[in-house]
Amino acid sequence: MTNLSATSTSSSDEKWTNPLRDPRDLRLPRIAGPCSLVIFGVTGDLSKKKLIPAVYDLANRGLLPAGFGLVGFGRRGWSNEEFAEFIKQNIIDHARTPFNESTWEYLKGGIRFVQGTFDDADSFKRLSDTVSELDEVRGTQGNHAFYMSIPPRDFPTVSRQLADSGLAKSTEGAWRRVIIEKPFGHDLESAQELDRVVSEVFDPESVFRIDHYLGKETVQNLLALRFANMMFEPVWNSNYVDHVQITMAEDIGIGTRAGYFSGIGIARDVIQNHLLQLMALTAMEEPVSFSAKDLVAEKIKVLSAVRLPEDLGAHTARGQYAEGWQGAEKVNGFLDEQGIEKDDKTETYAAVRLDIDTRRWAGVPFYLRSGKRLGKRVTEIAVVFKHAPHLPFEDTATSELGNNAIVIRVQPDEGITMRFGSKVPGTAMEVRDVNMDFNYGNAFTEQSPEAYERLILDVLLGEPPLFPTTREVELSWKILDPIEKFWATQPQPQPYRSGTWGPQEADDMLARDGRVWRLP
Repeated sequence: MTNLSATSTSSSDEKWTNPLRDPRDLRLPRIAGPCSLVIFGVTGDLSKKKLIPAVYDLANRGLLPAGFGLVGFGRRGWSNEEFAEFIKQNIIDHARTPFNESTWEYLKGGIRFVQGTFDDADSFKRLSDTVSELDEVRGTQGNHAFYMSIPPRDFPTVSRQLADSGLAKSTEGAWRRVIIEKPFGHDLESAQELDRVVSEVFDPESVFRIDHYLGKETVQNLLALRFANMMFEPVWNSNYVDHVQITMAEDIGIGTRAGYFSGIGIARDVIQNHLLQLMALTAMEEPVSFSAKDLVAEKIKVLSAVRLPEDLGAHTARGQYAEGWQGAEKVNGFLDEQGIEKDDKTETYAAVRLDIDTRRWAGVPFYLRSGKRLGKRVTEIAVVFKHAPHLPFEDTATSELGNNAIVIRVQPDEGITMRFGSKVPGTAMEVRDVNMDFNYGNAFTEQSPEAYERLILDVLLGEPPLFPTTREVELSWKILDPIEKFWATQPQPQPYRSGTWGPQEADDMLARDGRVWRLP
């Protein structure tokens, strides 16, 4: 990589030099100022596969400062050099951008490792000494972000240690921030307790809750689709929309996550955060700006207006995957997975109907579903439109015509599909559904960054528009808690064969409303 210089202004208005960014490329977003990122849980899968590669990819794109440090905190007795080799291997294995020796040498100079445990005050004294050394050697200027890639049960301990060691306290002209991975509690009460513990140590504006779905390029493109184009927003309401389906499907089982997943379930794991956030972005009004304050204000209006079904038995569904075939592989059912009890009632599939009591969406149901061991891996938002009020054709001409739809594909094939009716070539008048596709991979030469790249950069910049706030988290639990309490009174979730699209109960749920699920 060419060693070019660029200058920017840090949070303390000091000039600094980044040797990795070409100043001629004006399309690049702002570069973070001098800082370090401290990762707790640095040897876990999330860190190895997502966080470490994201930091490298940011560096490779020239978006990290010359004064940058990366600190790992863990039990292993590694030296800084051994930790650097661990970092390098995970970059080679998982980074999105190609390995570049000059980028690595730049990053390597700021890599440190602190051996310790969460309950050991001396470990946090060593961590404090380490970040102070980075301030002197790398010029991080007292700016440090702490990434808690750890189980929620450890948040209080780590938060107290950061407070007692003085690490959580910002100095004049510098900042300290904390990044929290989901789950944000397992119900409203636990979420409020978690917020209380963290807020005792960090100011609210210094707390960043990560929802990696909000960092995906296609989720952000949803805002561009709606508010940068005149053709969509006029029909984005109950006058034209019949219903909305938001789907997050996985083709994998729980794997080795039995200890986490059992008792939590897919609704708490996915619907409470990812899908409700996607729903809020789909349904919200146009914000005054795309600042964090204005975006959050509109999302909160949507979540506050959500109305649960009166009959939760008729308009929610649960399931557990049974044995079956995932492609050419025969797979076990949930109750046969290692670590799962035979009477476990945890759901691996969940579907719910929600209504939004606003003028724009009155009468338009939102159907949210997620599951494991389904037909394919896909996340999408499908806005399904009403039939035309009058069709001047013979019935036979439109017998195969469905509803128009706009489908935002979040992953893995990022893009947008529009489904509409078109005449079949020939002498007869016959109208069938056709698709018009926009695909990121075909439309742009640049590869979309990973979600964690965007979100980590936003933390280092102090720009939080894509991070759920305390109020959003609380409203989400107020939506899900009554459903979870109802499910707790019900018998075992309905089994569904692996490789299919969920239990019959979910199909019946939509059939009661005269609708069917889309096949992604």
